[in-house]
Amino acid sequence: MTSRRIHTLHRPAASQTSLPPLLFVHGAYATARCWDEYFLPYFNHRGFDCHALDLSGHGDSEGRERLDRFGIDDYVEDLTQVAQELPAPAIVIGHSMGTVVVERFLEQSAACAATLMAPVPPGGILGASMKIALTQPVFFSEQLHPAGGEQSARTMRGVYYSRETEIDDLMRFAGWFQSESRRAILDLSLLGMRIGRRRPALPVLVVGGEADAVFPPALLGLTALRWQAEAAVIPAAGHTLMLDAHWQAAADNMADWLARMLPGATAQARD
Repeated sequence: MTSRRIHTLHRPAASQTSLPPLLFVHGAYATARCWDEYFLPYFNHRGFDCHALDLSGHGDSEGRERLDRFGIDDYVEDLTQVAQELPAPAIVIGHSMGTVVVERFLEQSAACAATLMAPVPPGGILGASMKIALTQPVFFSEQLHPAGGEQSARTMRGVYYSRETEIDDLMRFAGWFQSESRRAILDLSLLGMRIGRRRPALPVLVVGGEADAVFPPALLGLTALRWQAEAAVIPAAGHTLMLDAHWQAAADNMADWLARMLPGATAQARD
């Protein structure tokens, strides 16, 4: 495994508990900062030691100048490297592209449990990409310029967020997003051709937004079936669940699931 300088955000648990750490993996075009607005404070207040990594070429991690060389397997190495540095096996939480990284990580590494948020379906992203190209023809050019102002934010909201999410918030979030590796996007496009390794038996929660225009909630069952997982749909929420106007409903759902899964988590999850 190649070792790289991987930047992480660490938000220690607000109170001393015996709960396992949470390790968050961002999606395509994003950075670890997308977790820090709502999710990291929410969960560290509930007694979880929270970590979020910038994948290679993203945020403050190594490799921005060679972003297009990194593929999904490189991102799995990043996650493995960070997970091995934690004092105990983590609960790994991935969003969108990050769910593919988490799933592949679980084929070869131990974890307590996993949450897959707005997961890439087993067949990959080609269908979603074609649909967006037909219904939102300016989307892909706007996505390459995430700090493009109010019009760009409106375009992003039409694909990634619920209509209740404020444009001012999206403009504030813009600096936490960036370009994505073309190699990684190709990997996601060809995902259906990959033969995966054995999937371990562990608790998995699959969560999606009712208003997700990228991977509609009808697709959640495909991922849930792969993992024999519990599935949940967050009413009115869009694709980017951790920043959407309905983020707390998603976080509450995850907290309730964790409270059922982990002895001793109930009190913290309901504070």
